[in-house]
Amino acid sequence: MSYTVVRSTSWAMMVFGLALSSAVASQQSKKGEEKSPKMENVKEIGVIETSMGTIEIEFYRNDAPKTVENFVKLAEKKYFDGVIFHRVSKGFVIQGGDPTGTGSGGKSIYGKEFEDELNSNAPSLKEGYKKGVVAMANRGPNTNTSQFFVMLRDLPTMPKNYTIFGKVVKGMDVVDAIGNVEITPQMGPTDGKPKVDVVMKKVTIKKVPVGKPEQKK
Repeated sequence: MSYTVVRSTSWAMMVFGLALSSAVASQQSKKGEEKSPKMENVKEIGVIETSMGTIEIEFYRNDAPKTVENFVKLAEKKYFDGVIFHRVSKGFVIQGGDPTGTGSGGKSIYGKEFEDELNSNAPSLKEGYKKGVVAMANRGPNTNTSQFFVMLRDLPTMPKNYTIFGKVVKGMDVVDAIGNVEITPQMGPTDGKPKVDVVMKKVTIKKVPVGKPEQKK
């Protein structure tokens, strides 16, 4: 009998110790989570320094995570640095992201073309192709690489075949200026390559905290 009692007591002590350790670990974990910045409290901004001025794009990672990751990683690898906007379609889009400058090149971080992210429930796709929207250019379904375009005006009738992954939040005047440069027509009288190269000199990514309470003076 005593053997049973002693064993039961030891088991109870061990269970109590494990529970206590678990509670302490849980509290430490919560403290760590409080200190770590949450992704939803951070805006990702793509900063495109062009030969005509700077454009800033806020990314929609929740709507198009794979597409945003592709752009961000390419930018961090300096893939876009020195690349031109090879296409201006008047009153429609400006397009870039092809290192060959021809409109037929480009690579993704995935080593191949990747799929469209066209979630009909995503807020950005519901809003559609409006002025300043940034979306992937492709040559058919699921053929995304590195090329992207920026809308020059609202176009609600445009088919939702292109992954929207961001929107211009600063420098829309620069986008408009690029959209007004002289072109050498290629796909019609108002659609072609700028006569003078418009260069993306540097593309960087910055992360901006949001919802942070203001400090009292």
